[in-house]
Amino acid sequence: MNRQQAAADLAEVRRRLAGVQRFAGFSGVAAVGSGFIGLCAGAVQGIVAPHPHGEAALHAYLTIWLSTLAVALALNYGAVAMWLARNHGRHALEQSRIAAIAILPSILFGGALTVALVDAGMWRLLPGVWYGAYAVGLFASRTLVPGSVVTVAGAFGVGAIALLLPFSAFSLAWWVMPVGFGFAQIAIGVCLARDRAEAWL
Repeated sequence: MNRQQAAADLAEVRRRLAGVQRFAGFSGVAAVGSGFIGLCAGAVQGIVAPHPHGEAALHAYLTIWLSTLAVALALNYGAVAMWLARNHGRHALEQSRIAAIAILPSILFGGALTVALVDAGMWRLLPGVWYGAYAVGLFASRTLVPGSVVTVAGAFGVGAIALLLPFSAFSLAWWVMPVGFGFAQIAIGVCLARDRAEAWL
């Protein structure tokens, strides 16, 4: 066996080991679907409260995006539950446990911050907190997802910083949330679907 063949074999082994670490329960279709839901929510906000300022508009904004979160979580975790139902065994359960532990803290912390910011009337900070919480969750799950998803997580982190800066007066605008939780979420779904397809090659 020559050196080039040995290097190729080693690269193949590393690729397969990385694939074993990934959580197969994440669904690209569900992620894309939740991204389209985010785009629809942005369209609804554009009609109902494109630049929310008054109390009624701000509460409509919160209702729209918390409802979107609930539907997206149901869609994605429903896909995980379906995968788990088809894949019995200790390994599948352990993978599911690791995936849940990785992302759950960011969801809980983001939820707690949402309640605190709304109570304090600091509505402008909500999108930045949501972007940041999701970025942290994606980074915590980085060994479970394709590397390309980590790139999207970095974009969420940059977006969070931009939205939390003092001059980000546009943070509540109708287009801000669909950029991340619409288009970027669709990109995550495409990354997951492409990785799944490559795994079968």
